[in-house]
Amino acid sequence: MYKRTIYLSILKRFEEPRRFIQVLYGPRQAGKTTIARQVTESVKMKSSYVVADEPDLKSRSWIEQEWQTARRLLKNNGRRAMLVIDEIQKIPGWSETVKRLWDEDTSAKQNLYLMLPGSSPLVVKKGLGDSLAGRYEIVHINHWSYDEMAEAFGFGADEYIYFGGYPGGAELISEKERWRNYITGSLIDSAMSRDILQMTRVDKPALLKRLFQLGCAYSGQVLSYQKMLGQLQDAGNTTTLAYYCLLYTSDAADEE
Repeated sequence: MYKRTIYLSILKRFEEPRRFIQVLYGPRQAGKTTIARQVTESVKMKSSYVVADEPDLKSRSWIEQEWQTARRLLKNNGRRAMLVIDEIQKIPGWSETVKRLWDEDTSAKQNLYLMLPGSSPLVVKKGLGDSLAGRYEIVHINHWSYDEMAEAFGFGADEYIYFGGYPGGAELISEKERWRNYITGSLIDSAMSRDILQMTRVDKPALLKRLFQLGCAYSGQVLSYQKMLGQLQDAGNTTTLAYYCLLYTSDAADEE
């Protein structure tokens, strides 16, 4: 399995003394979960990898149960252990529980390391800001670079410019319609329905989606709010459009 350059940087952090929670943060489908699994397979300590994205409803007590399991690994191993909780942002109030358990281990001088990958960067970011200030370190997992796409999938410069650094869709580029459907369904729609709509109130979600489509159509051009109003049905006023534009940059979500 291909290993990105950032993988080595993350692995090194788990070879250092325990200092911070490592949060893998970035856009969807950039490989956060894959990198987390690669690190757990390579790190020189016992590890527990759990996912909060299961059919049965998870709660904060589930986090504590998994934490206790990881603590037992630490006792059996004697020195260090690692806990990875993927998709933790799907558990309401997760940050308060993580803060309490992390502080308990810090006070007890227990070397239990923690990694938190997540597929909803806006939701993860809000949780971090609520309770965990000063306790975490963000690792930005960005879209794949040209060199990475060329090495892993044989992309040329033109292919990278057109299709971008999305490894999940790399095998679909010979079928452009299928590739478009993948990007729309797995990336764009998920970001809007699972990230933005979970973060803040949106009275007109259909307008939010149409605004994104309009922005794509005018990519690289100056587009006035008055022109937007003329091309979008039920647009309301420029204040509504300005707010929705802010949502796409996460500024408004940060203010909530």
